[in-house]
Amino acid sequence: MAASPPILSPTPANPLVQALQAHPAAAPALALPTDPTLPPVVDQAKRLMLGDGELLRQMADAAAGLAVSLAMAGVILVGTVWAADWASRLVARAIGRAHRRGPPDTTLMSFAASLVRYIVIIVGLIAMLGQLGVKTTSVIAVLGAASLAIGLALQGALSNVAAGVMLLILRPYRVGDSVEIAGKAGTVRGLDLFSTRLSSSDNLSVHVPNSKVFGDTIVNMSSPVSRQVTLDFVIDYEDDVDRALLTLLACAGADPKVKDQPVPWARMTAMGERGVTVSLRAWFAVADFDGGRYDLMKAVRERLEAEGFTFPYPQQVAVEARKFEPPHSRRARSEAPSGARAKLAAKSAAPARPRRAKG
Repeated sequence: MAASPPILSPTPANPLVQALQAHPAAAPALALPTDPTLPPVVDQAKRLMLGDGELLRQMADAAAGLAVSLAMAGVILVGTVWAADWASRLVARAIGRAHRRGPPDTTLMSFAASLVRYIVIIVGLIAMLGQLGVKTTSVIAVLGAASLAIGLALQGALSNVAAGVMLLILRPYRVGDSVEIAGKAGTVRGLDLFSTRLSSSDNLSVHVPNSKVFGDTIVNMSSPVSRQVTLDFVIDYEDDVDRALLTLLACAGADPKVKDQPVPWARMTAMGERGVTVSLRAWFAVADFDGGRYDLMKAVRERLEAEGFTFPYPQQVAVEARKFEPPHSRRARSEAPSGARAKLAAKSAAPARPRRAKG
């Protein structure tokens, strides 16, 4: 007789497995069929109202992914703003340290700091758009096309920008310098990417485009250590030229604003119609140039007058025009008696009669 197989007793179930099977969330989600006759948005709304578990789970996953992407984009944005400020301050400090021997160039510092800040912000915005799922290659292509169109439309403005960058690199003048640019003289008050702002001697604000500044002659009157002034004086031919030259040098030596080096120079420079020209050349500091020139001119004039020198003035000669008379007519008029003289004068004043033609 064959032995019957042993009866296996059921193994006790795992309590954790039983709890998960009993939980309603463990049950498979109910997926409702789609209705092709309805628009996709309306169909999804209908399925949500009927409790489509699969659609709910997909929406929950999408919302979670969007939340993570937004959080990362926010972190990138905050980091970009912080990095832009940090980089701009770093560049400003580096430029300030590069000018240890003199005062820092505030114009170059502000321009470089702003440029670095904008570059960092643009890079950060592109990274943020990439985190949100935007194709950065398309964004870069659109920006390139837009920059090309803007560059063609704003050629004049971009030429000013290019000239402004070159002026900031070459630094022919700085803020506070006295310059003469494109026929305009004044003190530089500001320099940006588009124009240079000057303050003239009569307190007018003059804006010169950078393209005109870069393409024209620039005269910087503040860059040299000292400036030379030449004063010309005309004295009479009868005056002593050597004594006049010594007087000019004495006036230059007595002026405290005149520099000792280079030594003042005085020579006879011309011989004109009215007199002899003697010239004085002296050097002043840049800050004392205008006032020192006028004061020295006044002192030399007063000293020459006190020494007895004369300044020839322009003279005018009056010429009276009379009617021409031959010498014999004047002699006959003087020798004739008074009655005949009157008749002669009346005859000379009478008009001549026309002659008749012989027929």
